[in-house]
Amino acid sequence: MTIQIKRYAAAEFDAITALPENADKLLELIGGEIVEVPSNPYSSELAATISFFIKLYLREHGLPGHVTGEAGGYRVEEERYAPDVAFVSQDKQPKLPSEGYNPSPPDLAVEVVSPSDVEKRLRFKIANYLAAGTLVWVVYPQTKEVEIYTPGQRARIVGIGEILDGGETLPGFALPVKDIFPAE
Repeated sequence: MTIQIKRYAAAEFDAITALPENADKLLELIGGEIVEVPSNPYSSELAATISFFIKLYLREHGLPGHVTGEAGGYRVEEERYAPDVAFVSQDKQPKLPSEGYNPSPPDLAVEVVSPSDVEKRLRFKIANYLAAGTLVWVVYPQTKEVEIYTPGQRARIVGIGEILDGGETLPGFALPVKDIFPAE
């Protein structure tokens, strides 16, 4: 028996997310499939930590920009994603929209991998982010590593004893990977 997965167009997805019964749900459109985005407290804490350090960096360096959490959805091509953390420069987007999914893809997207994440969907999102020119950090809590995907470059991995940098997206930003994870 084959299970058929219904594929949705972006306009259909937007209509479905606007329904009152979906008001409190965090949904993504990945490869035409509607996916409810569950999280967990540990992954959320890691995302909040990364968000804090990015926001602190922007403030300390007087750099304008926007940092959002998983509730700040983005349009990436015809997809709709809710990265755990995202950064958009003010040059690219002076003001964030107050509703719906941001029409511009982020400059930086951070995905913190949860046990419920499906690897195939994650790889699909990474490919689309890169095609849109987005720097992507994928945080793996189990191994305490971060995969870094920069458009036009080879992916690289930084571990617990290394430094995560912002590349051209956040020049001068440096975060020891160990500072992402709470002390055990």
